[in-house]
Amino acid sequence: MFDLLYKNISRYAVFSEEEFARFAAPFQLKKFKKREVVLKAGDYCFFEGFVVSGCFKVYYLNEKGFEQILYFAVAGWWITDLDSFINHIPSILTIEALEDSEVLMISKKEKEHLYVTMPPIEKLFRIMNQQSSVALQRRILSLTGQTADKRYLEFLKKYPGLEQNLTQQQVASYLGITHEFLSKIRKKITLQK
Repeated sequence: MFDLLYKNISRYAVFSEEEFARFAAPFQLKKFKKREVVLKAGDYCFFEGFVVSGCFKVYYLNEKGFEQILYFAVAGWWITDLDSFINHIPSILTIEALEDSEVLMISKKEKEHLYVTMPPIEKLFRIMNQQSSVALQRRILSLTGQTADKRYLEFLKKYPGLEQNLTQQQVASYLGITHEFLSKIRKKITLQK
């Protein structure tokens, strides 16, 4: 279970076995059933979670009450509401398991303790947050500057194989389109092959 976490952070920093054991010690494994809510909008987010297995959707309800999916988190991804976690404000996001899933979770207090006792951890999370900001910027640019067809193809590339586990409504919500329009895009792409 910690192997995937080690592989993930090793992309950004090098740790000895002992250092990694100290880093991993405060993480607690939590199991979530399909449709179980990890974080509900309006609650405070007191964790950052590393997905070991399964899949989550991270979303908010727009002004019309429709679900807008920001991202899907699969094994090797992190889940949190960073704004709520850092600024201690109520979350606007909901995080829900789309299938039975396992997450390694760390509290803000434990994370802050790691920063003090293991200074390289602060650099690690800074680099990871920078990568997250890049991904968010790319997501915004995609939503505002690309056609729905291109966003769909990007989705398929970013989340290979995930579409089979999602409803058409969930994919459409992620793309910012209706499920009817998604059907048209799929048909068009199939005809082009």
